[in-house]
Amino acid sequence: MKTFQQLYWDILKQETGQGRILAGEYKPYHMDCLLHPERFAPVVFAEDCEQCAYDQACRNSCIFDAFEEDEEGKIRINKEKCIGCGACVDACRLEKLAANKDVVPVLRAVRGSGREVYALVAPAFLGQFGEGVTTGKLRAAFKAMGFQGMIEVAVFADLLTLKEALEFDANIKEEQDFQLTSCCCPVWIAMIRNVYGELMPHVPGAVSPMIAAGRVVKKLHPEAVTVFVGPCMAKKKEAREADIADAIDYVLTFQEVQDMFEAAEIHPQLLGEDEKEHSSRAGRIYARTGGVSEAVKETVQQLHPNRPIEVRAEQADGVPACRAMIEKLKQGERTANFYEGMGCKGGCVGGPKIIIDQAKGEENVNRYANEAEYRTPLDNPFVLELLERLGFHTIEDFLEKSDLLVREFA
Repeated sequence: MKTFQQLYWDILKQETGQGRILAGEYKPYHMDCLLHPERFAPVVFAEDCEQCAYDQACRNSCIFDAFEEDEEGKIRINKEKCIGCGACVDACRLEKLAANKDVVPVLRAVRGSGREVYALVAPAFLGQFGEGVTTGKLRAAFKAMGFQGMIEVAVFADLLTLKEALEFDANIKEEQDFQLTSCCCPVWIAMIRNVYGELMPHVPGAVSPMIAAGRVVKKLHPEAVTVFVGPCMAKKKEAREADIADAIDYVLTFQEVQDMFEAAEIHPQLLGEDEKEHSSRAGRIYARTGGVSEAVKETVQQLHPNRPIEVRAEQADGVPACRAMIEKLKQGERTANFYEGMGCKGGCVGGPKIIIDQAKGEENVNRYANEAEYRTPLDNPFVLELLERLGFHTIEDFLEKSDLLVREFA
């Protein structure tokens, strides 16, 4: 029997016209994982896992208790509990765990559905697909793959920056008030919801930039297929949460996209430029730790330069640091009024499915941010035009009626 990874590449080559698969060479479980990823957790078994020589390191690494035993004593992954943080994949020294993959249904949507398919690319993308691959070249590569177009999620991070700045301005009136940013990190939000639920009243009911992007695209193009592209496995789980499952059809990691380009023999660095950059510096820095709070702070200052209570932010890097920050907060050790958590060290640029080094990714993000023509969403005419197209004619409308950008945390 061929391995999970061998099957993955065989299917990729078949779907891109570069090869074919032979029945009987693959395990049915692996085939089902790749053809129907929605049936499984963000993490799947790449190999059979009967006995563990390392005292179930995967299970011990999971703060969400997603690993369970069935009636026969075999370890299984609970699809509902698994967030996709990737801690178990790193912990498994036998390498029997792997990220679930959405490549096959995406390729079939792009090449055979007859619908417009849009790639919604996370702000951490710059430099991930090779030196010299600019935003315009990456957009051209997606179009060569068969996508209708590529949209920067940083534009929708701009929208969320404005929303969170307005929420802060409306709700933080006293020194003891504080806000836990909903930001872009599903691991951070899942940790608060599942482990520290008593703090949920301090989390604004805002969707992530990924969900905002998907909802807006589907509002403007109702028949579109939306594919989020980023460094994060946890986004696969977030996209399937019941109250926001209307936004994103599939999630690809940077590594999956790189594999897709390789299988189809598409070389982004050799393509021409297809430029359409509309995001501000504020939206672009969401990709690294501190970016959300920096963006919100600058926008609040722009809204009300003389506000008596300004944004005092504290950030946490990685799951242990997030837990430590929350524990201090629960014990009354509070020195900030805006708390930002990132499940991965460095933020999204340190995600489990990055292609380049985290430090290099952060350097790229900061450079791209500093090249932005606009600093905040309030400066960005494309954001203001988008709000108009969505029916928000005043700032008050946006704060009170922005159903597209709101969710109810259960």
